[in-house]
Amino acid sequence: MHSEKRLVARQARTTDSNIDRALAEICEQVDARGASVNLLFCSPKYEAKELGRKIERAFSTPIIACMAAGQFGRGGFQCDGITAVSLNSSELRLTSHLITPLAECQARASEAAFSALNQLSERGSERAFGFVLSDGLSRAEERLAASLYQSLGAIPLIGGSAGDDMATEATYVYHEGKFHRDAAVLSLFETTLPFASFKAQHARPGRHKLVVTMADPEQRRVYEFNGEPAADAYAQTLGFDVDELGPLFFSKHPLMLRSGGDSYIRSVKTMRPDHSLEFFCAMEEGLVLTIGECGSPSEALQQSLLEVQGKIGVPEIVIGCDCVLRRQEFEHDGLAGKMGELMARNQMVGCSTHGEQFNAIYVNQTLSAVALAAG
Repeated sequence: MHSEKRLVARQARTTDSNIDRALAEICEQVDARGASVNLLFCSPKYEAKELGRKIERAFSTPIIACMAAGQFGRGGFQCDGITAVSLNSSELRLTSHLITPLAECQARASEAAFSALNQLSERGSERAFGFVLSDGLSRAEERLAASLYQSLGAIPLIGGSAGDDMATEATYVYHEGKFHRDAAVLSLFETTLPFASFKAQHARPGRHKLVVTMADPEQRRVYEFNGEPAADAYAQTLGFDVDELGPLFFSKHPLMLRSGGDSYIRSVKTMRPDHSLEFFCAMEEGLVLTIGECGSPSEALQQSLLEVQGKIGVPEIVIGCDCVLRRQEFEHDGLAGKMGELMARNQMVGCSTHGEQFNAIYVNQTLSAVALAAG
């Protein structure tokens, strides 16, 4: 006789551009009324105000949602529509906290974390993880991640930045019936279910190093590496001409930062006319970066999943934030189908993000995820 599962996860997807039909289709596939939580990853092509209002009416469960630069789930990668998952377990409780404005994110994040920890203490909960979604155009993610992680203590934290298909016009996170800009939402999952957070990336540190010698962290720009114009030093170190720099070059030769015994990717967004480099994350003078070398993305992901299985067994669901730069690289290399199938086969669901949170660090070109087992 088989014991009943301690966690039931139901995935859903739609590509319908009509909000009413799309939500009806999602609700048919997930547990819209009885789940512990529903997560929705939505195309920015939907009108945010209308979508937020109708999500609140369609679901009577706690909701986590954002606009995203693409999604992934049981059908692999998709750019339009909505991908969703419902989680149902008597051993799972969700509380969400809105953090706004992000100009005050350090103070607001500390307040949210303090409130979340108080609720945990009142209920006598001992195990939890945090999932944070933030406005992807705020340039506040580094301060947000650091403040949350410092305040939450030993609680693992994963998440990412909402997207808008790289249009960089407006990005939204959902809270209590509304999609918000200039905001982040911390969702705290209290659970006795087996879980493990992890990150996956297919780059490893190479032998070339660059030192940031002039930078503007607020604008996320590096003007000089090793005392030379940043773009020139970067290209010449690898034996290329500066004219060869571009999105694909940046993804194939990522810059990596060593911190706490691990390496994190710091992705270049664009080269400016003055040959400075604009990044997807803040860069400070004095940082020593290594130019990374890319391996097989499927092998890297499979290795991460094997490590997770060794900790908690086979996951019932893996919720992740996967950098949109990874998907673009997969598409260029003809690997999007293969990677989407691998992720679907391993019960992965989530969205393509403009950047990823992993504990105290804001990263790029990375999958940040949490896996839950049914016990």
